[in-house]
Amino acid sequence: MLCLYFMMLKKEKTVADIVLGALLLALSVRVGKSVVFYFNNQLPKIYLQIGLSACFFIGPLLYFFVRATLRSINLAVAKYSLAALLLLTIIFGVLFPYQDYPWLWGNLVYRIINFQWLIFILLSAFVTKSVFRKLFTSRNLITNDDVWVITILCGVSAIWLSYFLSKYTSYISGALTFSFGFYVSFLLLFFMRDKLSISITTNNKYINKIDEKLASEIHEKIITLFEVKKIYTTPNLTLPTLAEDLNIRPQLLSQFLNDNVKKSFTQFINEYRVEEAKRLLKENTDLKIDAVGMECGFNSSSTFYSAFKKMTGTTPAAFQKS
Repeated sequence: MLCLYFMMLKKEKTVADIVLGALLLALSVRVGKSVVFYFNNQLPKIYLQIGLSACFFIGPLLYFFVRATLRSINLAVAKYSLAALLLLTIIFGVLFPYQDYPWLWGNLVYRIINFQWLIFILLSAFVTKSVFRKLFTSRNLITNDDVWVITILCGVSAIWLSYFLSKYTSYISGALTFSFGFYVSFLLLFFMRDKLSISITTNNKYINKIDEKLASEIHEKIITLFEVKKIYTTPNLTLPTLAEDLNIRPQLLSQFLNDNVKKSFTQFINEYRVEEAKRLLKENTDLKIDAVGMECGFNSSSTFYSAFKKMTGTTPAAFQKS
């Protein structure tokens, strides 16, 4: 049901939502097979093959979910990698079905699955090292996305460990771990939802200063978005939208701009837009002045003229003429 929700029914789906839905599907197939097989060990081999095949996707989907949530995913790489893995799994399953090669699936394939799954867990943990660092050093800066990443990563890791140790415990332990991790994840999000949305400001003064390392990371991300991608040319750019692109809370972005940059959000954005307008006025003399303002992200001519004169002391037309 959650897979269906994240992949199809949720409004304003993100890439992370779709990948999470696929991850839940792979986990559900794997765990579902385990439950049925535990109570019926005469299950046809095709179901065992499907369950093990789903395991090939858990690790990669976890990794791509983490990258998508942290806004560092390469969609082309993700699509082609998953498509190639699907094709390889289907071809291998057709050539070497579990029914005819039970020893192959029960030994070699099972070991490859566990090893591949573990490799992607470690890669995911490496990608989220900054999140874990915040967890121990700047817990007040933890975002909702950070909680998602940590709980999903820990949950999938626990499921892998339970299956890896099942020969010493019980085959049903993987399913029990899945259920436990599932409920803990959503309970954690439920109880933290209010805390995560609380502003860290009081009387327009911030309680905690942003440490230099985090401030440097935010600055580097802003430089990339502004000077490389020129996100400021988006007319309806707002502080919450920019915060989402930076994968930080709006309150944290506001604090960074006020404390570290010493500028308001509007002033910060308009400075970039005016500098872009000055460049266009110099290089594109045939471009109408109103069009220059629109190209730079201003919603109206009056806003453009007002911001330009405030920051340069002259009008766009006078600037171009001079």
